[in-house]
Amino acid sequence: MEQGWAARKRRWGNRLALRAMRRAPAAKGFHAIPEPRTVGFFAKGRQLAAGNFLLHGHMVETLQPWDEEPPSQGFAAELHGMAWLDHMAATGDRAARLAAQGWVFDWIQRFGMGQGPGWQPDLTGRRVLRWLNHAMFLLAARDEAERAPFFAALGRQTAYLARRWHHADAGLPRFEALTGYLYAAFALEGMERHREDALTALERACREDIAADGGLSNRCPEDLLEVFTLLSWAMTALGEAEAEIPEALEDALARIAPCLRTLRHADGGLARFHGGGRGMEGRLENALAVAPVPIGPNRARAMGYARLEGGRCSVIVDASEPPRDAAATRAHASMLAFELTSNRRPLIVNSGSGVPFGPEWEKAGRATNSHSTLSIDGWSSARFGRPSRPEEGGAPLVEGPSLVTLHRTDERDGSSLLLSHDGYVATHGLTHVRALSLGEDGRVLLGEDTLAALEPAHKTTFEAALVKTKMRGISYALRFHLHPDVDASLDLGGSAVSAALPSGEIWVFRFDGPGRLSLEPSVYLEKGRLAPRPCQQIVVRAAILDDSSQINWTLAKAQDTPLAIRDIGRDDDLALPRDLFALD
Repeated sequence: MEQGWAARKRRWGNRLALRAMRRAPAAKGFHAIPEPRTVGFFAKGRQLAAGNFLLHGHMVETLQPWDEEPPSQGFAAELHGMAWLDHMAATGDRAARLAAQGWVFDWIQRFGMGQGPGWQPDLTGRRVLRWLNHAMFLLAARDEAERAPFFAALGRQTAYLARRWHHADAGLPRFEALTGYLYAAFALEGMERHREDALTALERACREDIAADGGLSNRCPEDLLEVFTLLSWAMTALGEAEAEIPEALEDALARIAPCLRTLRHADGGLARFHGGGRGMEGRLENALAVAPVPIGPNRARAMGYARLEGGRCSVIVDASEPPRDAAATRAHASMLAFELTSNRRPLIVNSGSGVPFGPEWEKAGRATNSHSTLSIDGWSSARFGRPSRPEEGGAPLVEGPSLVTLHRTDERDGSSLLLSHDGYVATHGLTHVRALSLGEDGRVLLGEDTLAALEPAHKTTFEAALVKTKMRGISYALRFHLHPDVDASLDLGGSAVSAALPSGEIWVFRFDGPGRLSLEPSVYLEKGRLAPRPCQQIVVRAAILDDSSQINWTLAKAQDTPLAIRDIGRDDDLALPRDLFALD
């Protein structure tokens, strides 16, 4: 009931703000010509100019995007947020410019007075940033009279952000709203009265929304990258305006940078946890180059993740409780899951976020089975509550682990982690304990996974769960999801799995203990595609009959794999091949 009242109150507040902003004065022009900060992909811009809108997992073919009924709310949000202007500007030819200009000015005519689904604080901030970044691209070859609606719409959007930024959700949405607000206040003539308010609001968000270790409450690495990028743009805008840079902004950047470096794999991509992907190629490097944050060694732990590294191999593990409360609507049941990247190639991954592919994929991607960890058959280590809107997904995590432990040991020949979580204690009386050790040269990862009933009360719960199986045992599985580029096969009579990377590296998986080894189909959920990508997963299935069960395993480079490999092949993400929009 409270949620319903809060939602109605927000909608009424939004309507009042939209009504008030219609009387807002227009911006008079620019204090200085804005420099574009956002970078897109040439090939995506060509596709968009041809009328192919691939947004939020849906493809819509049209040259009049505002005439189409959006296939999902996520599609509508991305369309009205206009981040796709980055790709149009990257293409930069006459066809792309005319298309972008037509769509933006058509939007102003249809929705510029507050109509349509694009009037949320985060979407408005995102849109304002793109309009300012690409203003010269959008205004080229237009006279003063033709530019007037553009500056009038910017004035209205600035007034809207002044009233509604504080209603954006904490974290990335709030920083999108505030960065757009601040950019407009300092870049546009006539918006100077908003400067003090924008600075004060940004300082407050830097103090409240960014933790002492540089993390966010939703524990999403990609969201943290986007926040860091936005703050680096804000610092640049203030520097260009010769304004004093708030200490809170500098402190936030100084906290976030080492956190992101810890969450970055050896190939430069981010760990894919809690709704985040690997991040746009080059965005972190660009933001780090702009923000004056000194380079230091990677931390052993950041934002609830633990890191092991050796040679050119990185292992990142979810070593903390899942997000809670409002931050839990995108959280994954990924406790003790890990990802492994060798040199430039991901090997062990998590399936990722299924949000772009609909509510069913969204729920599947959040389950424990979609992560490289141990799961009890039919159960996730955290369960899902009811979403406020089932058709959109976003169910909160409930009944998750209350205790996640981590102990780290660093020695001359490598580092080790000992982790545990009690996510299955309430249902089965079992604690999952995982030990991981990576050698200094990064050639061998040793693992040990244990399910155990550790206390008398836990043993009672376990025995009751065992009785329900008619004493056949509680089935569980150990999963290692492989990146789609990995070519894997059963080897040594089915007792091992060989995994070949595109670089030529060969990794071999073996295990010791109860269970049966298999290679099974899996999916890789990747933003910017029409459908999940097929891949494989290594699975060890077993059952626990006593109050403990343990599986030891190794993931090691084949002996004939050299220490260094010259891997200069061009990545698909960089090359942007013609089949970018292919279903696979």
